[in-house]
Amino acid sequence: MSKTDQYTMQDPRHQYSTGNTRKNESQPKPGLDTKLDPKADHGEETYRGAARLKRRKALITSGDSGIGRAVALAFAREGADVVINYLESEGADGEQTLSLLNQAGVNAKAIEGDIRNESFCRAMVDYASTKGAITTFTKGCAKMLIKRGIRINGVAPVPVWTPLQQSGEQPEENLEEFGKHFPFGRPGQPAELAPVYVYLASQESSYVTAEIMGVTGGEHLP
Repeated sequence: MSKTDQYTMQDPRHQYSTGNTRKNESQPKPGLDTKLDPKADHGEETYRGAARLKRRKALITSGDSGIGRAVALAFAREGADVVINYLESEGADGEQTLSLLNQAGVNAKAIEGDIRNESFCRAMVDYASTKGAITTFTKGCAKMLIKRGIRINGVAPVPVWTPLQQSGEQPEENLEEFGKHFPFGRPGQPAELAPVYVYLASQESSYVTAEIMGVTGGEHLP
């Protein structure tokens, strides 16, 4: 672990350095962290847990890399048992993530499969929602399930340096200046998203439900 962690006071503009994001300009979908250059920071050396999620269990789709890996790692270091899901073609990244989770001393497992396949989703947990439906889904379910003591929230991040950016999410001409026009002058790192997910999953957010929390580097969502 680094001498600094997510609690260390510092200038957020310089807390992370992405480097030359145009290096190795693109890679085929779905995009792998093992090929991402420069590397993303998932909190491997900086996220310090405080047992806030002991006895919790989490299922994290796209948990092999990017924000998914950062959240899975943070949850594990907070004491939660974690299951991650990813595509078969993302196995190299998934194995690395699973190793990090096991090092945290929790029960961690991986399930390979494509969540675009309804039968797989039902077998995994009856999970199904398109990106366009997530906000409505979150708010609607939250209002129904709070009667059972279940809170549901969402996170809307942009822009974050992950393999998605080099595998078609961004046009190649945008990679060189990716995130630099935002108020912070840089893109976000996956590690900077993880504490928000931990907060929403912990008892600290006991009065928060049906919310979509933006982590946008100052670029407000419409």
